Amino acid sequence: MASRRTALITGGGRNIGRACVLGLAEDGFDVVLNGSSDRVACEKVAQEAQKLGARTLVVMGDVGQAEDCRRIADAAIQQFGAVDVLINNAALRPNKPFLEMSEAEWRRIISVDLDAAVWLSRACLPGMLNKGWGRIVNFTGMNAIHGHAGRTPVSVAKHGVWGLTKALAMEFGPKSITTNAISPGPIAPDTPEANASSQARAQTVARVPLGRMGTPVEVAAAARLLVSEAGAYINGQMIQVNGGAET
Repeated sequence: MASRRTALITGGGRNIGRACVLGLAEDGFDVVLNGSSDRVACEKVAQEAQKLGARTLVVMGDVGQAEDCRRIADAAIQQFGAVDVLINNAALRPNKPFLEMSEAEWRRIISVDLDAAVWLSRACLPGMLNKGWGRIVNFTGMNAIHGHAGRTPVSVAKHGVWGLTKALAMEFGPKSITTNAISPGPIAPDTPEANASSQARAQTVARVPLGRMGTPVEVAAAARLLVSEAGAYINGQMIQVNGGAET
């Protein structure tokens, strides 16, 4: 990389977000981590990234609020000059029957799982346009492919993210800004409870031809490709990292 670039990763304090932060730090990016509440976790990941040679910035905020999205992006731009790579990872995935959901609950999930990607993209794209280079990576998931009983707003939001991805790819591709999506399959969280066995976990694994759940690092590997020079000709695509689970 001729000069250091900066990546902004939402939900960067754990799991896939953490793996993306550390992977991009290893690849030579400076990283801006966003979390909604657990600053301690974000600061710990930032320290890990610093050991890999990255300059870091932690900006807490609720990406479900447009003003927070702008504030997060502005802090990153003020610190590093621009956001070259935006990874929209933060999401809510609650289970609740469709007919029991309140309007406020619906709006909250849509705001975090879909609107945040819109507001952050709008905040970061001007800097990418000025540089004539940029990468946006959104996360969809199997909820966007299959639908999911009890997660209607998540499915709706993730379908919207896929539409946003394709539209931005068409509009900004001519400016050397690529936009792609990653659809993770069953991924084990990087927390102690991930090793707990359960009937639900066994049923999940049974649907995966590889016979196991994936890891955050394996998902982050796809993000690392998409934001690299080697991935420059990948645009408007959804990469599925799911062990071959039926789609």
